This record gives sequence, structure tokens and C-alpha cells, in this order.
Amino acid sequence: MTTTDNTTGTGTGTGTGPDPGDRLSTAPVDDAPDAPGGPAAGIGALGWARWFWRQLTSMRVALILLLLLSLGSIPGSLVPQTQVDPLKVEQWKRDHDFWVPAAEKLQLFDVYTSFWFSAIYLLLFVSLIGCIVPRTWQFVGQLRGRPPRAPQRMKRMPVYATWRTGADPDAVLAHAATLLGGRRYRTEASADSVAAEKGYVREAGNLLFHIALIVMLVAFATGQLFKSEGGKLVLRGKGFSNTLTQYDDFKSGSLFDVDDLPKFSFSLDRFDATFEKTGPQKGTPRDFKAYVTVSEGADGAPRKSEIEVNEPLDVAGAKIYLLGHGYAPVLSVTDRSGKVIFKDAVPMLPQDSNLTSSGAVKVTDGYRDKEGKKTQLGFAAWFVPTFAGQNKGNMFSQFPALDYPVLALSAYHGSLGVDSGLPQNVYQLDTRKMNKFLGADGELFKQMLRPGETMTLPDGAGSVKFEGIERWATFQVSQQPGNGLALGGAIAAIAGLAASLFVQRRRIWVRAVPGPDGVTVVELAGLGRSESPRLPEELAELAATLHEKAPTAPDPVEETVEGERA
Repeated sequence: MTTTDNTTGTGTGTGTGPDPGDRLSTAPVDDAPDAPGGPAAGIGALGWARWFWRQLTSMRVALILLLLLSLGSIPGSLVPQTQVDPLKVEQWKRDHDFWVPAAEKLQLFDVYTSFWFSAIYLLLFVSLIGCIVPRTWQFVGQLRGRPPRAPQRMKRMPVYATWRTGADPDAVLAHAATLLGGRRYRTEASADSVAAEKGYVREAGNLLFHIALIVMLVAFATGQLFKSEGGKLVLRGKGFSNTLTQYDDFKSGSLFDVDDLPKFSFSLDRFDATFEKTGPQKGTPRDFKAYVTVSEGADGAPRKSEIEVNEPLDVAGAKIYLLGHGYAPVLSVTDRSGKVIFKDAVPMLPQDSNLTSSGAVKVTDGYRDKEGKKTQLGFAAWFVPTFAGQNKGNMFSQFPALDYPVLALSAYHGSLGVDSGLPQNVYQLDTRKMNKFLGADGELFKQMLRPGETMTLPDGAGSVKFEGIERWATFQVSQQPGNGLALGGAIAAIAGLAASLFVQRRRIWVRAVPGPDGVTVVELAGLGRSESPRLPEELAELAATLHEKAPTAPDPVEETVEGERA
């Protein structure tokens, strides 16, 4: 048995006609390639349009557009986006005022809805479809076709094996067809040969990869157009209903309809947080968990659930994420007559990892000054869960748990500005139209309180009592209708890419014909679209297995010598 590996070329078919390897790919082949530098002169508007379409739907341009789309996403990660955080956008403009005119012209604050990003996106979408449709039809045609017959000069193939055997040609071909079929080759038998082909998954994977890219583009567009995302701070013991007016902040896609909000509600029953108490990681969070009671629909039965960081709760097609937590001192305010005019838990906004927090207490109704005129009270507040001293007049905490809580209040009276109709930050006190309560030293009246202690305002103006401490947690309710589609597209893209990279398209031919002396001559040849180290091994294994059924016949010279000895 003789085996050769002709690696100097890809081989040809019959010596005349097309190369057998030409049909191993569905990549489009230009019948009349353009001259260098573009289409020929004088082709007219229709010719230019056809040339432009050919360029747009080429795989090269599709890859360039995909690269441009990736590069275009970089500014969206580096520059704050208006749809994500308008406050950060305003801060960025203040910090980089020199670049603001250029950034606004390039729409860097709205990258994903900008004209240039949308143009790249749409061109890539059209390019991928233009690539896929013709290749799909060509691939379907190949699947419906049959493997081509064996070339006349099989010795010119890259991998070749031959030997002489005493077995019948038909028996050799039948056994070869069985072996190739068992190895998942598509086979086609003729009078003197068997043609086999394998590796269609390679082109199928290639097409699947590009279809998956289209699916992910559609998923991205769906998510941007129909998404909704809102945040809500919920005190322990309080609840939330999924309606637009209940959100602290809310943003959505341009095609989102408020009626699409899922119908559900939940209440925060308990919130647990644990922290490292010793070692270099002291104060590091170990576990956050919110215990909630959820009801779906108007008459849904309540059920208990838990929400942890990175473990959202799925409710009616929406996901509820646990984002943060903090403390809310419970305060009661009395007026000059001792009447309680305010009693509530006031959420404080954390300023550092040890939950040093700031906030504002705003008493908008029920208070009158010495002359009996209606006025308003305001208190700038600092809260620390574990008091560790003061820095430049501000308290700071040394541990995030409630080991030694202290509340500091600074008192004001006047107009809070809440009646102006302009939005206000609930965690900050606007003192521009307010007067300070003055202490005995003539300075702003302020006091630090422990739970249960009371601050008495000057001149009998009333008092503030630190009743206790509640906890709060912030939740994000998110609807991303394209997430499942994007996940499916990503999985399909990986599978398709793996198939296109690791599966080799190849053909094998087996020929068995009687020689001039009547002894059967067996020939095997293999051809791959690209050089593959497995093709010689695969052909050698097939030849060895077939050789067991059709062993090498003795050489005619050896037979003569044996006859003379006899």
C-alpha cells in the first residue's frame, strides 16, 4: 500500500474543468471582477449602485463596520450619558467646559442615539443581511446536491493512497461506502468509485455566526426602544407599587408605553447587612439581603421572597435588583405648644464605605413663629452609625454597623422653597430663603444627639427628638425585553464561530477498478478547502481499515518465484 501527502498544492479535478475544491465554500465568486481602483468607467448610475451594493455586502466591509461599531461604543463608556445619569452629564460639562461644544456637536452625551452611531448600526445590519441571503441560498443548493464524482487523476490530490488487492472491486466499493457512511460522510456511488463529503457544519456555523450577529443587533435595538428602568428607595416596613408615580427616578426607551409596566407590588419586611469586624478587611460588606413580600397583579396572593446583590427577583417579566442601603433616623418635631407636627423616618445618603451619611429634615406644615405666622423648619443632618470623631466640623464613622450611632442637626427656619414648583434634592437643604436658629454664642444652633435624646430649639421654638433608627434599601426595577434574545444570539454566535473555526470541509474518493493483469487497483484521495493536519490522518485510518478487508495482493514477480520453487 502506497500513501502520499501532496502538500505542494491543492490539486485539481480531472485536469480539465473546475477545481473540485471550488465548491467547498459558499463564498460568492465574482464572475467579472472589477479592475483595480473601482468599477470600470462609463458604467452609469445603475452600475455604480450595483458596485456600491457589492462593496457594502462584502464580508470585508461587514467586518469594518463591526469594528467601527465597537469603537463607537467607547465614548459611551468614557463620557456620561444623558439617558443614564443627567447629573453626571452636567458635572462633566462643568469640569470639561472647553470640550463641551465639540462633544455636543458629536452627540457624545447621547452616543447610542446619535446620527453617526445609528448610521453605522443600520449599515452593518444591511451589510450582514446582504452577505447572508445569497450565501444561504448557495448553501441550500449544496445541501441538495450530491458529492462530485472522483477525478480521473486522483494522484494529483493533496493526500493519496493506492494498493493492489485480490478482492472484488464491487466488494471494495461497498465496504468503502459503509465505512464512510459510518463516519458521517455523505456518499455517492458510481460504477467504479465512491465519492464522500463531510464538513457542511463549517459553512452552517459561518452562516449561524452572522445570523446571530443580526439577532444581537435586533436585540440591542429592541432593548433600547422598549426598555424601562426605575429606582426606588424603600424604608423598612414600607412598600412600593409598580406605577410611574411611585418611582424616585425613571427612564425608558422611545417606544415604551406606561401601560406596559408589569402589575405588582412589594413591601420591605427586613433588611440584613453583615460586615467584617476584624483584620485588614474590617468594614468590608459580607452579605446584604432584603426580605420582601411580593404580590403580582391586582389580586395576587402575597408571597415571601429574598433579594440579594447580583441575585435579582423576577416578577411578572421585570427584575428587581438590590442596589444599596442606608439608615433613616426617626425624628419627631414639636412646636412651641408641645404639639407633634412631624414624625417620620428620614433617609440619609451615604458618603463613604462606613456609611457616614448626610440628609435634610424638612417640616413644611404646622409650624408658626412667635407672631403666629406660618413658617417652615429645616434641619441639615449628619448621621454616623459608629461615631469616631469630627473632621473639619463634620462627624465621620469608623464602622458601617450601628455600634455607636450619633445624629448631628443644624436648625433653620423660613422658606424651604418647596412651593416654588422647582424640583429639589431631598437630601439637601436649600437655606437661601431661611434664617439660622442662633445659639447662646450667636452662631448657628446645632447639636449632636444619641437615640432617645432631644434637642430644644432656642427661645422655646420647639424641640426635635431622636426617636430611633430605621433602615432603607434602594431597588432598581428593570425591564429589558431584548435580553433573552441577546443571550440566545450570543450563544449561537459562539457555537457558529466554533464550528467555522474547528470543522474542516473535506472530500474523500475511493476508486476500485480491475488492472491490466486483472488484479483490483484501489485508490484513495482526499481534498480539503484549507490545509488540515487531520485530513492525512483520516485518510490513513480509512485506508488501514479498508486494507483489512482488501489486503495487498502479491506482486506478480513474487508469484513467479514462488511457482518456480514449488
